[in-house]
Amino acid sequence: MRKTTTDRAFLFTAVLATALLAACSTPGTRVVLLPQADDKPSAVIVRAKDGEEVLSRPYQRATAAVGASGAPVVDQADPAKVQADHKILFDMRPPAPQRYTVYFEVGGTTLTPASQQVMNEALMAAQTRSGSDIVVTGHTDTKGALEQNDMLSQRRAQEVVQLFVERQFPAKRIEAVGRGERELAVPTADEVDEPRNRRVTIEVR
Repeated sequence: MRKTTTDRAFLFTAVLATALLAACSTPGTRVVLLPQADDKPSAVIVRAKDGEEVLSRPYQRATAAVGASGAPVVDQADPAKVQADHKILFDMRPPAPQRYTVYFEVGGTTLTPASQQVMNEALMAAQTRSGSDIVVTGHTDTKGALEQNDMLSQRRAQEVVQLFVERQFPAKRIEAVGRGERELAVPTADEVDEPRNRRVTIEVR
């Protein structure tokens, strides 16, 4: 089964937690919340026999010693020390996803001329990244009915998939979704022709 970037991130966190546990002078559990590669908020609940704590800030640390009562003890770990103490594990982290955006002519699935070069860059990144996969997400502006835009965004995503496949990237390693006009890059009113919203985002991971 193929592991996604999220799977690999969870695996890395689990390995780091195990290493922290082994490093504790007092047997028990110690968890450090690492920052997301894209800086999005994240959180984890750490439970002990008599309580729990939520870690929601990067490098927050929860420690539950064996035999201790109450909830885990929470403090703030030093990022530099955590990284230095577990350098080998940090070196094992998967690289951050690379993101690209291509744009379309109004009402269809034809890429703008400038987007052809972006496609080349995305393909090169995918081909040089070991074990990479690609997620393409189609979008539209607000011209037209919601249902039509859903279908158009899916067609745009599939058009980009086809371009990758034609350039010998394996189809089984590409995922395509359409979001219609639900995630506008530039917020507009309904029935607005906005070129920056007619796009497909490409995530190489």
